[in-house]
Amino acid sequence: METKDRIVRYWTERSEDFEKLRHAELDSYMARLWMKEMGQHLSKKKSCRILDVGTGCGFFAILLAKEGYDVEGIDLTAAMIKRAEELAFEEGVSVPFHVMDAESLEYPDESFDIVIARNLTWTLTNPEKAYCEWLRVLKKGGMLLNYDGDYGKETFEEDRKHLSKSHVHNRVNRSLLAECDAIKRELDISRRIRPLWDMEFLRACGCESVSEDTGISDRIYLKQDEFYNPTPMFLIRVIK
Repeated sequence: METKDRIVRYWTERSEDFEKLRHAELDSYMARLWMKEMGQHLSKKKSCRILDVGTGCGFFAILLAKEGYDVEGIDLTAAMIKRAEELAFEEGVSVPFHVMDAESLEYPDESFDIVIARNLTWTLTNPEKAYCEWLRVLKKGGMLLNYDGDYGKETFEEDRKHLSKSHVHNRVNRSLLAECDAIKRELDISRRIRPLWDMEFLRACGCESVSEDTGISDRIYLKQDEFYNPTPMFLIRVIK
């Protein structure tokens, strides 16, 4: 089985758990913290068009839609898109969601003012192609906000021993976490030094501005609860 097929199968099996977690996250203090993080970068003009790549169950897209932004989300996994549509309906917002490969976007050039992602790049088989696609669909002067972590250096099966009993990883079947760790070992991005690699690649693409923020986790993950992420997160902010 090809790596991308394994990735889709893995996230399909995780989709039900993710929907429950994102549903709880949307109704928690985390929604406020994440909206504050994103809000400091977003235009106050709600008419700007936003693409949430790797939307999963739609957490970012739904948050932004509730704030009045024109946003749509894509994900490679059909089961995740189905869950995102259900969550958006429950939250009372209308968000177009599409099954689409983040490495091969089906949009014309310069379609969006902002491209945003959370915890996606570490899962990609070809992150270089993905970055080029995200930049392609951005308008000149548009912004990429990529929130990620160096998850390829982590072993989820081992790390969950140090997490609270309520944490999602302690409710996931051990064989599934082992499969995730196995997939990560196949991905080239797991062997990159991040976010240094990302920054160097994006600068080589000729972007107007590329900057990083490594303080995300200190501002977001204040409690070791079910939402806690033990892997330090970073933001890569790019102006095309």
